[in-house]
Amino acid sequence: MKKKFLVKDLESNLGYIFNNKDLLYNALTHGSYCNEVKGSSLESNERLEFLGDAVLELVISEFLYKKYKDFSEGELTKMRAKIVCSNTLAEIALRLNIGEYIIMGKGEINQGGRKRKSILADSLEAIIGAIYLDNGLKKVKKFIFLHFKPIIQRINKEDLYYDYKTILQEKVQSEKKHELYYELIKEEGPDHNKIFYVDVIINNKKYGTGQGKNKKEAEQNAAKEALSYIEKF
Repeated sequence: MKKKFLVKDLESNLGYIFNNKDLLYNALTHGSYCNEVKGSSLESNERLEFLGDAVLELVISEFLYKKYKDFSEGELTKMRAKIVCSNTLAEIALRLNIGEYIIMGKGEINQGGRKRKSILADSLEAIIGAIYLDNGLKKVKKFIFLHFKPIIQRINKEDLYYDYKTILQEKVQSEKKHELYYELIKEEGPDHNKIFYVDVIINNKKYGTGQGKNKKEAEQNAAKEALSYIEKF
C-alpha cells in the first residue's frame, strides 16, 4: 500500500504515469541502499542515470540545433552545458520534490542525502532514462520540455560569455589580493558521470565552493559563489 501511494504521489509531481512501475523504483534507488540492505531485489539507479544523461543531451542538443540556426558549435555546446548542468538538474529535482522519494541508506539520509545536489541530479537523470525505456523518445521529450522549459527560456546568448572566473580574477587584482587559486576537494560518482567539488581560495581564506560535472564547471560555480560573498561586504 505504501509503495502504491509513493508511486501515485510522485507520478503526480512528475506529470508522467509509468506503465512499468519497477522502472520508477529502479530510478529512485540510490547505491547506498543497495550497500546497506544486502540481498535487496532493488538495483542501483546508476545504469539508468547513464542512459538518462545521454537521452537528455540528445533531446536538448536537437532542440538547440533546430532553434538557434545561427549559433556555432561552440555556442551550442556552451548553451547545452548550462541547461543540463548538475545545478539545473538539482533545481528541477527539488521543485518536483524527488528527494523525498529516493530510496537510500539510513547513513546517507542522516547525512542530508535527500537534499544533496549530486544525488538529486543523478536521480532526475535516472528518471529520464526510466521514462525513455517505459514509453520511448516522444514521451521523454514531452517530460523534458515540460520541466526544462523555464530553464531554457532564461538562458540567452549573453549568458554564454559570462565568465565568473575572469570577473573574480579582475576583482581580486584590482583590490591587490593576489593569492587566488582553486582547490579540488573531492570527486563523487562513477567514472562516466563524476561530480567535482572545488573551493576558491583568496589570501588563504575560502570564499566559495562549487560543484560540476567537470573541474571547469565546478570552478565557475565556486567563483560565482565567491563573487556573491564579496559583494555582501
